[in-house]
Parts: sequence; C-alpha cells; structure tokens
Amino acid sequence: MWTEHQNFPTNDTQRVKRRRRLMDIRRTVFGIHKRLPTSVPVCETFIYNLSSRERVKIKLNEDRLVDTMQAQATIGQREGGGLDRVALSPADGEVRDWFHEAMLDAGLAVRIDEVGNVFGRREGTELDAPPVLLGSHLDSQPNGGIYDGSLGVVAALETVRTLNDHGIETDHPLEIVNWTDEEGTRFQPAGHASGSSVWVGECEPADAYTTVDSEGVRFGDALERIGYRGNATAAPGEPYEAYLELHIEQGPRLADAEKDIGIVTGIVSRSWGSITFIGEAEHSGTTPMEGRRDALVAAAEMVTAIRRIAAELGENTVGTAGSIEVVPNSINVVPERATVTWGFRDPSDSTVDTARAQLLAEAATVAEREGVEWEYTDRMRTYQVDFSNRCIDSIRRATERHGYGGVELVGGAGHDATSLAKLCDAGMVFAVSENGKSHCPEEYTTWEHCYRAANVLATAAVDLATVDSSRDG
Repeated sequence: MWTEHQNFPTNDTQRVKRRRRLMDIRRTVFGIHKRLPTSVPVCETFIYNLSSRERVKIKLNEDRLVDTMQAQATIGQREGGGLDRVALSPADGEVRDWFHEAMLDAGLAVRIDEVGNVFGRREGTELDAPPVLLGSHLDSQPNGGIYDGSLGVVAALETVRTLNDHGIETDHPLEIVNWTDEEGTRFQPAGHASGSSVWVGECEPADAYTTVDSEGVRFGDALERIGYRGNATAAPGEPYEAYLELHIEQGPRLADAEKDIGIVTGIVSRSWGSITFIGEAEHSGTTPMEGRRDALVAAAEMVTAIRRIAAELGENTVGTAGSIEVVPNSINVVPERATVTWGFRDPSDSTVDTARAQLLAEAATVAEREGVEWEYTDRMRTYQVDFSNRCIDSIRRATERHGYGGVELVGGAGHDATSLAKLCDAGMVFAVSENGKSHCPEEYTTWEHCYRAANVLATAAVDLATVDSSRDG
C-alpha cells in the first residue's frame, strides 16, 4: 500500500540539471556540499509527557525553518521578488525535486500518487494507528509571494526534522504532503485539477488529466513532462486521524487585532458566476441615445449592485465583480455583449444564496429596463466548512502553551483543508499577513510570525498524534 518512490524525473538531461540546481541551493543557502545531519540538537524542545496532552510543547529550530523557507523561495524566483511557480511548470517540477530530497534526508518513506501529490511518512509506535497528516502546497500564482502555501509545507517538514533531532516518537504515524495545483490558476475548469480534491474523491483523476491551460496543454501531459505522475492511487489507503494545515491569513484581521495566531474555525461559503447581457451593436456616433440596447450599461449596473448587496447583507459578506468582457470592445461601437462575473462569500450558506438570488433578480430588472436580453452561468458553489472541535481545541491549547496571542476566525479563502474536512477531523493555523497582502510579490509575513505559527502547528500535531487525544462526540 505504501509505495516508496525515490526516483527523480526519467528524462536524464532534466534530472541532471535539477540535481545540479539542488546542490547550488544547498551551497548558497546552507553553505554545505552534502546532506544536512538530522541528529544534532538544534533547538529547545519541550516534551514533558506524551501521555499527558496538557503538557506537550514543541519549539522548532527557527534558523533552519528560515533557511528552508529561503531555499524554496529561490526556485521560481522573479526579478524584483515574488514567485512564478504555477502548477506543473518547470519551476514546480524543480521545487518538487527539492522537497522530495528533503523528505528523504529526514528519513521519510516517500510516495507520489497519480495526480502528483507527494507524501512523506514517519511511522508511529502504535500498530495500525491512523496517521496525522500535515501539509499545504508549493505551487504559486504567476506573480505570487513566497509564503502562500510554502510556509505550511516547510513547517510540516521542520516538525518531522525536530522530532528526529530529539528522537521523539509519536503514537500515530505522521505524514506530510505537498498537494498538486492548489492555486487553480493554470488548468481549467478550475478546481478539477486540485490534488486534494481528487484525493478525497471530489473529482476523478481522469477529470484532472483532461483539464487544459491557456495554451492547450493538458494536465496529464504536463504532469508526465515534469516526472511526477506517480504510481500510488490518488486516494487514502487507510483512515486518517486528522489533517492540519498552516497557512498565511491572506487578510488583515490578525494584524489589526495584534494577535500572533489565527485559530481557524471553518471556511466561508462561496458563489461564483457570470451574467451576460446581449444588446445590439450600432454606430456610436449616429445612433440616438433613446432606444439604444447597450449591453455594457446593463453590466455596469451589476458592478455596483454586487458591492451594494454585499454591504447590505452584513459585515461578514464580501462581493466582487472581478472581470468584465465586452464585445466588440470598440470605442466607436455600442456594446453588443457584456459579461460581468460575480463572487460572493460569507460564513453562512444561506446568506450567500440570498446574495446570488438578489443579484439575479436585479439583473432581470436591469435587462428589461435597458431592452437587452440576459443569461447567467453558475461557475462554482462551495459550502461552508466547519472544522472539528478536536482540531480547534488542539490548536487553541498549543497557542496557549506557547504564550501566544490567538483569535478564532473563519477563513475567507479556499484551502486544501476545505476538501480534507470531508475525510477526517481537520483544522488550520493562520500566520499574520502584514498589510493583509497575498497573491502578489508584496506578500509578507515576518520570520518571527512564521516561527510562532509553525510552533503551534507542531505542538498541535504531536497532541493529535498521541493516543489519548480526545475526539469529538
């Protein structure tokens, strides 16, 4: 069931280039020419009694955490800062090689599944105990930051390294994972190529393989090209005890509240779609204003309606008109066709449904008034996710043990944990995002905040990997 995969991509030239690149990273960041030792005491770690969950506190090696974050940030680095490491690109292949080798260095049994999810397993002491899974993603937006996703993967790796350093065994196995294509920015339809979605059964591998990018490249072909179409089935091979994910907040709430840790209680409900108005193209200079059937005028009203509806529904609701497409898009022609997208988010499913219904009702009214036809398409609907009380409690206890300031909040973006919550107990830790920026080179989290959030993740993970860790109901 557990297939150990220790092969780099089969293309010899590609493999040699990547191996040389990995050695360059080691020389630059670590100043060494061989694998790092894993048995040297490198940090202050508190393990008072693993049979007493109330007294477990793990402190990671801050220097090594930062060094590792800096190492991954050199792969796909853009001039002027940030990352361009979109899913299944050459840079994504390179960072997967780096992660693969780092897991082998840490003594993990590595397996790669059929959609490219990469797992590393550290066995526990209890026979047949289900594993606790930690992870996130290493792919980025085309002009993204170095923390989004990567911090969660690096923190999971550093958790295993620290346990190894001090010979600490857990009852349950620990696994770490890099999920494929979390960002969903390359292959369409969006979400069908998400490795975590496939793994929990929301999509089939065949659905992922046939998604295509803007140049017509199929997911399956791109996966083969970078050498990460593995042999393991993209599905859990056994029950899982829990899943934890560390991620930057990607918003300003923690910074505004002057707190260190976000204790995430769930993920918002989302509705995405588009409305298209169909009018009549006419000469913009010779056609009288009266009687025009201007599709863009109708679409413009949707832009303000989306903002107004969100504001009226409450402080937790957000609404965005993300794009407009106009045909023929000429300064000298009355627009014949205009499409505007909507995006509503709120912790409540019913509130999101209300926002969508109000917008469509307004679209019908506007279309009648402007003398145009209209149609709409629902592009995505995800429902609110409540994380398990057990994971929330473990993260809260870990925050308190370290003396950090924490606050409970609902995540406003989609994450791999959204899918994993359908499989097992799941929870998330948020780290502070300075100025709330993300998906851009200006994305920034201080190393101190990275370290604190990683300590909470590690402590909660050991808590959950202890046999007497309490369960919900």
